[in-house]
Amino acid sequence: MNMFENNAFFWQKLDTLFFSSKVVIDHPKDSYHKKYANLVYPVDYGYLSDTSVEEEKPMAIFKGSLASNFVSSIVVTADILTKDCSVKLLVGCTPEEEQDILFFLNQTEFQKTILMRRGKEVPDWAQND
Repeated sequence: MNMFENNAFFWQKLDTLFFSSKVVIDHPKDSYHKKYANLVYPVDYGYLSDTSVEEEKPMAIFKGSLASNFVSSIVVTADILTKDCSVKLLVGCTPEEEQDILFFLNQTEFQKTILMRRGKEVPDWAQND
């Protein structure tokens, strides 16, 4: 069995979360991080108002410049200061904006982030459904 499945059903569920939630942008593009003044948001950043992930915080979202209504990628962040991992949705981001987001999130030695782009594969276990 493949240990990594970037399958269509996973992305479909993320789209459903996005479509069924209200997007709240609390950090517009080019605004400064409230705790780290040297960090500037490369795109709009906010959250899905009626979702809950770690510690009951709502699911985070980066909203790029493209008019898009689906989740194109996600970032997974590991932070050793907060001893936490988190997932953030990327919607409407160009490849350049994805790179800017990765740079933004990987600036410190305490936090590192990976990006996973949307896949279209249907896993073998779903072929008979």
